[in-house]
Amino acid sequence: MANLKEIQRKIKSVSSTQKTTRAMKLVSTAKLRRAEELAKRSRLYAQKMNQVLAEIAGRINCSKVGGLEDNRFFQSIDNPKMIDIIFVTADKGLCGGFNIQTLKATKKLISEYHEKKVKIRLRGIGKKGIEYFKYNEVELYDEVVGLSSRPDKSKSDEFIKASIEDFIAGKTDGIYIVYNGYKNMITQELHINKILPIDTSSFDCEGAKNSSMLEIEAQDEEYMLNSLVDTYAKYNMYYTLIDSVAAEHSARMQAMDTATNNAKEMVKSLNVQFNKARQAAITTELIEIISGVESMK
Repeated sequence: MANLKEIQRKIKSVSSTQKTTRAMKLVSTAKLRRAEELAKRSRLYAQKMNQVLAEIAGRINCSKVGGLEDNRFFQSIDNPKMIDIIFVTADKGLCGGFNIQTLKATKKLISEYHEKKVKIRLRGIGKKGIEYFKYNEVELYDEVVGLSSRPDKSKSDEFIKASIEDFIAGKTDGIYIVYNGYKNMITQELHINKILPIDTSSFDCEGAKNSSMLEIEAQDEEYMLNSLVDTYAKYNMYYTLIDSVAAEHSARMQAMDTATNNAKEMVKSLNVQFNKARQAAITTELIEIISGVESMK
């Protein structure tokens, strides 16, 4: 009977866990719907901003002697001395391999630049990633908790502002963002985005000249471009947070769905064990009764 009680205790415990994981799945599903809609709208805005940036930069690059060589935002830096790497992870766990993928990619990027003798300034967003690197005694230049779970435009701008200013001042030679983004309900996509400097190799001269998207006076183009690059870098940081939180809810929804199904299967298995143990106990009792009756004859 002690065995039966133990199995019953396990069934109760697993059933309780199953209810918890099912509830967490429902919560993540509801949050995902809102985050997915925001991510879609933000993605459209980011795409349009990138188009405008490419057009203005393309005009200057193709019409001006020397192109954008004097513009810090577009300079090709072959031998960087120091770069900023910003990683974005969740503040909470229970979301499968969501955080692990980002951390692995960040470590790989750090190793690649260390091999090239490039100094790294690591900036972290998200409690899980920050705790991981601190546990492994990796120095963090800057960190913030709470921003990845609740993206805020002003806080996001403030976080990346220092990186942009250091890049303009020549203290650093590049800004990278590593994060896990939202692809669809069941898939997350790892991103390693180079925010600054901006690559000019893909600019289309003919497209920039013939485009009618913008009507800007030639003397205002560089002023507009510098203002737009600052907005572009800051919005990319904010969009990263929105995309990441949508991916986080997607990953957690999947993880909790898998956990719920596993708990369900475990309860089934424990019920089979319980029935077998109960049947064995009944059989033993019957044998003892029959043996007792036989001994009295």
